[in-house]
Amino acid sequence: LHRHYIAAGRQLYEWTKSAKKAWIDIIMLPLPLFHVYANVGVQPLAFIGPNPISLIPNPRDIDDLLKTIHSVKPAFFNGVPTLYTAMLNHPRVRAGKINLSSIKLYFSGSAALMAETKRQFEEKTGARIVEGYSLTEGMMACCVNPVQGTNKIGSIGMPLPDVEVRIVDAESGVGELPSGQVGEMIMHAPQYMSEYWNNPLETAEALRVHDDGRTWLHTGDLAYIDEDGYVFLVDRKKDMLKTSGFQVWPREIEEVISAHPAVLEVGVAGVPDRVKGEVAKAWIVLKAGVASPTADEIRSYCRQRLAPYKVPAHVE
Repeated sequence: LHRHYIAAGRQLYEWTKSAKKAWIDIIMLPLPLFHVYANVGVQPLAFIGPNPISLIPNPRDIDDLLKTIHSVKPAFFNGVPTLYTAMLNHPRVRAGKINLSSIKLYFSGSAALMAETKRQFEEKTGARIVEGYSLTEGMMACCVNPVQGTNKIGSIGMPLPDVEVRIVDAESGVGELPSGQVGEMIMHAPQYMSEYWNNPLETAEALRVHDDGRTWLHTGDLAYIDEDGYVFLVDRKKDMLKTSGFQVWPREIEEVISAHPAVLEVGVAGVPDRVKGEVAKAWIVLKAGVASPTADEIRSYCRQRLAPYKVPAHVE
């Protein structure tokens, strides 16, 4: 277990060392320490840095969070997409009354960051959100966008040192695919879980020995790698829906709807349909203080930007 902490800390340290000063730059952690992102990702990074760490007990209290940023003046901030959305839509942030200039880098993980959220946040703060990816089973063996260098919108970046990523056939779990082709993302690294507790069947599904004799972690995420080595998540394998035989990725629809000026948050999933087998449904939270679109208006907005079979049949 300690080896996993050290491996994760060293990988993340090497990736970020060019952007932070040891002992001086404060890392703010408004995430629960029982979560792998905070516990195995941020905490060892602070220890190995070494860098002071500022813990936030209740990040849902955005007023308190913003006050703490003002008083602590962190250089690094670690968040999840819902937290960035909440900060972005806080009245004092919208009014430009909060000084976030001490923060050199924002990290986002644990869920897909909508491209529109990233664009708006960076435009508002002038800082860069670096998106990364890992999973609890991987013990923070992850991909991260470069701290200095090209950030590609929608990409989770590149594998960290000692982390290998392959894209394989999503059905069989074998056969490495060429760049640009979507398949299941698998990972090999010095650290990942030993097993699912008392669940050998699920463990065998996730940890598989390949032809090279090494154990690879099957993430269950669909992705592709571009010609520059950047990894792009498409969606969870289990989240894909089929409507009239067509494959539909909920995240693609979410990206479109999240760009609507009245939308605060959106989630899309498949629901049963007697004729088409499955259709997409969108659940939307609207922004306060703006004109509220109807469900038909949202669907019309989608029709201008998506293939007809991808347009949500239902909007709530």
